[in-house]
This record gives sequence, structure tokens and C-alpha cells, in this order.
Amino acid sequence: MATKIKISNTTSDTTVIDIEGVIGVSEEEQFEVPTHKVATYRKFRKMIDRIAALRTPEIIVNIRSTGGDLEDALLIYDTLSGLNSRIVTRCYGHVASAATVIAQAASDGCRELSANALYLIHRSTATCESNATGLEEQAALLRETDEKIATIYAARSGRDIALFSDLMAVNDGKGRWLSPAETLELGLADRIIDPTQETNEFAPKSPTIKERIGRLIDRISGKKDAPENSEQTFSSDTDNDEQLLSQAEAIRSEQAQNQALPTTTLSKEDPSPLGRCRSENQEAYRLDAENFRN
Repeated sequence: MATKIKISNTTSDTTVIDIEGVIGVSEEEQFEVPTHKVATYRKFRKMIDRIAALRTPEIIVNIRSTGGDLEDALLIYDTLSGLNSRIVTRCYGHVASAATVIAQAASDGCRELSANALYLIHRSTATCESNATGLEEQAALLRETDEKIATIYAARSGRDIALFSDLMAVNDGKGRWLSPAETLELGLADRIIDPTQETNEFAPKSPTIKERIGRLIDRISGKKDAPENSEQTFSSDTDNDEQLLSQAEAIRSEQAQNQALPTTTLSKEDPSPLGRCRSENQEAYRLDAENFRN
């Protein structure tokens, strides 16, 4: 599966990037069956350019990937690191190899790891068809690559490079899967999150009545920084206090209806539709209606 990078603007202040699948696929590595072809490098690079153009103060990067091409992963890492935004990386599922490098692009204290995730770091691998000289050159490049990866881990964790070089060399260079606690202890993550309990502090929140009226006033007064797409649609040509109060009252009425509690119905009550006397349930409805009017 090729890299799937999805960019979405959750709010005007936050952008969410989802990275899934194999990191980076070149045009030479297409599948033989046309319907199975994956994204070309041109498409991948276009997506990188989109990331580089982001300007929101906060960028959340959800990562679900077992790795892939390190060169492409480093390209994503450098692109994210170069943004003037607060970068939060959140790792889920099996996060391995090149994907762990992207995870290190987060701002200080913003590398998050699911409590259900597994984390794998290992030595780099490559395929090569060449003579002895070519194989020796490839081996030298792999050693330099391993050193580069270990350097990134060490820089973000504050630990010694040798520690990560040794961990990557475990199991004949294949490394081993680390638990969230081990990953945190090694300094490769800053916080463990529980997806079943964690509330997303960056998720868009419904504006309060005060905020919505404030937005209305901003729109009417013609402020440039007023949000274009708020939940309530406001008329752009309103220029008097009477219309302003009318729209503000409509917002307050909507807020009151959203906060109204349902009337409790007695379990044994079955009032006759022909009866003239109000039941307790009907009286409750009447009181609710009066409260709305007041």
C-alpha cells in the first residue's frame, strides 16, 4: 500500500495530517496490474509541497505506518520541522522504521503514542544488484544511514547515540518491538495517550453564545479577521442595532432549546385524549413552554 497523506483543516487554528501506509513509493516500483498502481513520486512530492505551504498555528500528524523509504521519510521530517507551527505527532498501531523518524518531527513535548501501539526501530535495509564494489558502496551508505537515524533519535531523546545504535542492531539488525512504556522511557515519545478515554483537546469546540454574538458583531462591523464559515449564517449587509439584536436573540433562543432538558414522563401515566383536566405530564409541558417564552 502506498503512502496515504490526507490534509484537513479542523479549525482555522489547527490542521490535521493523516499519514498511513508505506512511506514513499517511486515511479519505478509500480504494480504490474494498472488497477493496483500506487501513488507516483510526483504525487507524493506534490503532497509534501502542500504540507510546506501550511500556515496554521497547530498541526496534528496522525501516523499509522510500518515504515518505508527513509529518504521520503526524511523529506517529510524536514518539511514538518521547518514549519513555524506547533507540531504534534500521534502514533497509532504498528509504528516502525521510517515512520518513527517522522514521529520525531514534533515540537518539544508533543510526541504522543497510543497506549495500544508498538514501536520498532532497526537498522536500515536495501536491495542491491551489483558487483563487489557496488555492494561495498551500498554497505557504506547503509552504515551512514543507520548513524543518521540514531543521531535523530539521540537528539530528540537527549540520550547517547550509542544507545540507539545498539537497540537498532538487536536481532541481527532487525530490532525489536518496543512497548509504549519502553518507548517513553527511551525518550522517543513524550506522552502515552489512551484513544478510548482521551478527549482531543484540539478538536473544534462549539462556540458559546457570547462568542457567536461576538462573531456576529465582528461580521457586521466589517472586521477582516472575522471567521468566514461560522456555524450560524449571518447577513453581511446588516447595519443597524435592531437587526443585530434580532439575530442575537435568535442565537439565544437556539442556545436555550439546545440546553433544555427533556420532560420526565411518569411510567404508569396514560392520560385520555378526551380528558379536560391536565395530567402531571401535561402540566410539565405547559411550564416548559412558559419558561421558553420567558
